[in-house]
Amino acid sequence: MEWFNLYGLGFMAVIMLPNLLFTLRYKEEGFANVWHNKPVEALEQIGRFGCFLLMIFNIPHTWFGFCSDEAFALYLIGNGVLVLLYCLIWAVCFRKNSVFRALALSILPSLGFLLSGVLLRSIPLTAAALLFAPCHIIISYQNAALSK
Repeated sequence: MEWFNLYGLGFMAVIMLPNLLFTLRYKEEGFANVWHNKPVEALEQIGRFGCFLLMIFNIPHTWFGFCSDEAFALYLIGNGVLVLLYCLIWAVCFRKNSVFRALALSILPSLGFLLSGVLLRSIPLTAAALLFAPCHIIISYQNAALSK
C-alpha cells in the first residue's frame, strides 16, 4: 500500500451506500438542514472531503504506514466493526429522524476516520478527522434536535 489504499476505498464505498440509497429514496425531502452556522459548515466540508480523499489516497511523506501487523489487523477489524454498526443503524433507523440516529451516524464514521489516521500514522488524515468529527457531530445533533 503506497499511495492508494484499497481498504480505505472499500470502507468509503460501504459507508456511502446507505447515504446514496437514502438520497435516492427521499429525493424531495433529503436531509433536513435547519441549523445554520456557516463557519462550522465550511469546516465540516473541508474535513469531510479531506477524510474521503485521504482514506483512499496517501500523500507521500505525510504518512508512515502501520507500525506492526497488529496495527493493520486493528485497522481492518476496527473499521469493519464501525462500518457494520453504521450500516446496521442505517437499516434499523432508516425512516426515523432521531437524535440517536443523528449522533450514531455522525460519531461512527468520525471514529473510523480518526482510527484510520492514527493507525496509518497519516498526519493529514488525522488532522482532517479532527476537523471533521466535532463539526459533523454538532451539525448532525443540532439538525436532529431542531427538527423535532
